[in-house]
Amino acid sequence: MQEIKVGSIVSGIYKTGKYIGEVTDIRPMHFLVKVKAVLKHPLQGDLHTPKGVEVPLFHERRALAYHEQTNIPKNMVKQYEENIPEYKDSLKDAVDAAVHSLEKEDSEWAKKSLANFSVLKNDYKL
Repeated sequence: MQEIKVGSIVSGIYKTGKYIGEVTDIRPMHFLVKVKAVLKHPLQGDLHTPKGVEVPLFHERRALAYHEQTNIPKNMVKQYEENIPEYKDSLKDAVDAAVHSLEKEDSEWAKKSLANFSVLKNDYKL
């Protein structure tokens, strides 16, 4: 396996989303990654109460934007060898996969999440 360095293309998990990006800086505990595509859309709701609805605020969690940079812990980053999809296509696929999965669940969390995705699809212009 190659060493990850500035310019490497990687996949990384940030909060509950997964992304493809380019390493732009190496920090003691993190890689700074510039987003190129979305592999998994973040879950909706409160990060500290996964799949819970009895929370003060049920957050709308957006995917990181194209070329947005974020610090990802080093242990959450892996070299990425496959083709990088277009950002908009990858975002649509990630949203569709999340919605499809939620439609199979019969829970309040799934219903609230689907409502959030309805708004996000509009915002993302999908």
